[in-house]
Amino acid sequence: MSLPMPWVERLFDKMTLIYGQSFLRRWQDIDLEAVKADWAHELAGFAQHPKSIAWALQNLPADKAPTVLEFRALARKAPPEVLPQLEAPKADPDRIAAELAKLGPVVNEPKRDDGREWARRIVAKHESGLRVAPLPLRMARDALGQEVSA
Repeated sequence: MSLPMPWVERLFDKMTLIYGQSFLRRWQDIDLEAVKADWAHELAGFAQHPKSIAWALQNLPADKAPTVLEFRALARKAPPEVLPQLEAPKADPDRIAAELAKLGPVVNEPKRDDGREWARRIVAKHESGLRVAPLPLRMARDALGQEVSA
């Protein structure tokens, strides 16, 4: 939901008071109502956080008027005490138990790969008669705990 247009009008009034005509001149060749509609759109969500807008207005840059994206970024930087504190979601113990029960077979399943499958492949390749370089073969046998022949 867009920011209410009366709020945008108030923002423009305040910025005009602070920055003078330089604020309005930025849009001199653009329909001002379209600009205000864009501000309302870009500041959507701040209707629930008016203290963030007030904080941004109190912390405007001194050198130049902000664009809508700069103003939005400034409002998002409002300190935590300005932002509403959200309540932690309540956990449903029955749902947690049901979800954990779904994971039971996966969690309790014995591991099939002990991390040495690579070594088994190298030894099997060698034992099938294919050529394997001596160093990888020795490393594979060592990993599998097989006696290494010199």
